[in-house]
Amino acid sequence: MSELVLASAMRQLELLRQGEVSVVELAEAHIAQIERLNPVLNALVDFDADRVRAQARALNACKSPMGALHGLPVTVKSSISTAGYLCEIGSMLQRGDIPSEDAPVVARLREAGALILGTTNCPELLMAYETDNLLHGRTNNPWDLERSPGGSSGGESAAIAACMSAAGLGSDSGGSVRLPAHFTGICALKPTPGRVPGRGHLPPCVGPFSTLGAIGPMARTIADVSLMFETISGQDDCDPAGAPVGLRRLSLANLRAQTVGYFEDDGLVPVTPETRAAIQDSVRVLREAGFRVEAFRPRTLELLRKLWWKFFVRCGAMFYAPTIRGKESQLSPIFREFLEIAAVDGPMDGVELLDAWAELDLLRSRTLSEMRSYPVLLCPVASIPAFRPGERKWMVEGRKVAYLDAVRHTQWWNVLACPAAVVPVGRSAEGLPIGVQVVARPWEDEVALGVAGVLDEAFGYRAPALARKP
Repeated sequence: MSELVLASAMRQLELLRQGEVSVVELAEAHIAQIERLNPVLNALVDFDADRVRAQARALNACKSPMGALHGLPVTVKSSISTAGYLCEIGSMLQRGDIPSEDAPVVARLREAGALILGTTNCPELLMAYETDNLLHGRTNNPWDLERSPGGSSGGESAAIAACMSAAGLGSDSGGSVRLPAHFTGICALKPTPGRVPGRGHLPPCVGPFSTLGAIGPMARTIADVSLMFETISGQDDCDPAGAPVGLRRLSLANLRAQTVGYFEDDGLVPVTPETRAAIQDSVRVLREAGFRVEAFRPRTLELLRKLWWKFFVRCGAMFYAPTIRGKESQLSPIFREFLEIAAVDGPMDGVELLDAWAELDLLRSRTLSEMRSYPVLLCPVASIPAFRPGERKWMVEGRKVAYLDAVRHTQWWNVLACPAAVVPVGRSAEGLPIGVQVVARPWEDEVALGVAGVLDEAFGYRAPALARKP
């Protein structure tokens, strides 16, 4: 039974369809893995084995499959409304909050027959690249318990990497599904906003966050991520960012028609030698697969990063100000750190905000014009592999790299609203996972997934030793 949880989501579904395992048996295998590992990882914050068993029995009793995910055990980040489960966003201010309705993405999972195992941990109010809070404490990385699984979807990535969950949902406004995937050796997609409904996410994906933010699938293989994307994507007619963009099936020939541009760093912040090697290994694999791959780096990256800072950091603090006013004593150290970072530049006035909003469109247009010749981009996810909780600076290639500089590689694509997939490729000197990022133009999510899939087939998923122990 323990081998079941190590299988990909697609393989687990195949076993269910073939009758080689029942929904109840698959659920029990995941329950056992959660009960063994969650006490040391602290990834799930709302898990009830009896509730899981009741779902499994109900799904097992169905005479025909409900949908493509029938019986698949999944988890959901605790910032995405899941009826009957804690959705506290890691904050004492939301303590005990349980939604009565599912977010559209969760409703689509249930309609497809997915089995909800529980909800997963995140940093308070999602404003950090590591996962810790006063409500539930710190989540640990299954590759090294002294390292962070990243944030803000760190609980989700740890659960999937440790095979406690076959797949799940996170969210991303600055790398929050992609950095955790990179840190824990799994795959993820930040979709184009509007391809996947954002309604039901807390905080709401509104204002600048309707461009920056998206709910995204996470799993151990790109094939699994693609299946999840197909299940949850599609226009939500109550979502103002929703778009009537249908799914596309792309052949390898279609994908090879896309010239891939690649870069190892942005020219400002160094990356580790192993990160450079992961990019070069990916370039080699794509060329061997028949892709045209050329060195290329957009000229707007630093301008995009500065704009992300205005919207995510400064506007983020402005959005939260009414919520936290008078309740500062209940805030976690990790969220206080975010507020201190935001306070350096302070809130924006109306003129600066209006100028930034106009610059957003101008910079997107300029960068997308450059991407006409390179509609797919290959680049790092971060300068470094998984860091230790509280670490905020590192020496990389003989230079000091600060916290938010080390993770800038994801932020550009939030500003551009580009889909970006992450796939594990290499290992650090300490044996930690190193992912690469495959980016496509807005609405071309299938392109990003298709190219990432070529890399995933070449390098493949490997479970951490902790997950494989009997």
